[in-house]
Amino acid sequence: MSDPEFKHVAIIGIGLLGSSIAHAVAAYGGAEQVSMWDLSDDVRARAARVVPGTVCETAQEAVAGADCVILCTPVGVLREVTGQLAGALAEGAILTDVGSVKAKAAADMASTCPAHVHLIPGHPIAGTEKSGPEAGFASLFQDTWHILTPTADTSAEYKSAVERLTAFWIRIGAKVETMDPNRHDRVLAITSHLPHLIAYNIVSTAYDMESVEQGEVVKYSAGGFRDFTRIAASDPTMWRDVFLTNKEAVLETLGRFSEDLAALQRAIRWGDGDMLMREFSRARGIRKAIIDAGLDTAEADFGRRQIDPDQDE
Repeated sequence: MSDPEFKHVAIIGIGLLGSSIAHAVAAYGGAEQVSMWDLSDDVRARAARVVPGTVCETAQEAVAGADCVILCTPVGVLREVTGQLAGALAEGAILTDVGSVKAKAAADMASTCPAHVHLIPGHPIAGTEKSGPEAGFASLFQDTWHILTPTADTSAEYKSAVERLTAFWIRIGAKVETMDPNRHDRVLAITSHLPHLIAYNIVSTAYDMESVEQGEVVKYSAGGFRDFTRIAASDPTMWRDVFLTNKEAVLETLGRFSEDLAALQRAIRWGDGDMLMREFSRARGIRKAIIDAGLDTAEADFGRRQIDPDQDE
């Protein structure tokens, strides 16, 4: 195995993504040392039992001497967390995150990030509906995209930092691209944020109906509804912050969705079968493109295998 990209990676927030990064480093390399911290006493205690690395009692202790710090917290607290860590961050360290909103997250972190630190916001497009330190596994990032949204810094030191962080994510299995943060937020609004909003809404509607339908909504749930409940089982704190911090892009996308939904409603009301066939056929084409791109399987955990690093893959 080649030399690791970092001597010491610190992870702040030991949920699904934070614990999976620690597992991935233990399995594939990327850092000589991993330290972790979480705001919850209970999470820290559980992580100490199941996640490889050192669980620290304070965030400052976790990041002390780290050459890469990864914030795995809800996007709504990134400004506060960065400010709390500022005085403990090492000279020349890389500060990155895993939030699925980038424009506001980058601005929030930049407002409290010290000048001697390289801020490189990021977003791994990976996950399951599960949360907590027990949910993490080493192969979560295998063959997934990791998007970096670097700042406008053009110095040689910053470019080198971006290259190191890119190599780290490639080492643990991801494919890395760089993107403008505003473009990232518009793309994710349609591919991730709106589907979650719709899932939460459908499941909430079903919950209300169940009180009138005597439990039949759950009893006779078909596969489509079960898939929506899986998405809607995602961490509510994280998704609350996502919608509040990416509201412009989400509202723009939601407006377009509402218009298209109204058109389908009219087609059903007026018996316009040709329009329904046209729209359904187009949707099937997008589904085929996703399968052809290797971005979907029938396996559990969103098609991501949980690989035991002690066994051959």
